[in-house]
Amino acid sequence: MAENPDRFHLTLSSAGEPVMQGWWPLEATARDQLPVWVGSWGSLPDARITLVDEETGTVLTTWPDEA
Repeated sequence: MAENPDRFHLTLSSAGEPVMQGWWPLEATARDQLPVWVGSWGSLPDARITLVDEETGTVLTTWPDEA
């Protein structure tokens, strides 16, 4: 079975609006991008980053962590 190049989806939103998105075939690669995005764009107003497995619809992680 071939890898799905768009399986793991990161979304950056600011003040409730999507700002940037990225897709990767491997979860580890997408997770490696999370701290990069936080460091680069985490200071945007109400910044939020979400990693979703597009095949299952599962939210794998969010930043900042939900309380």
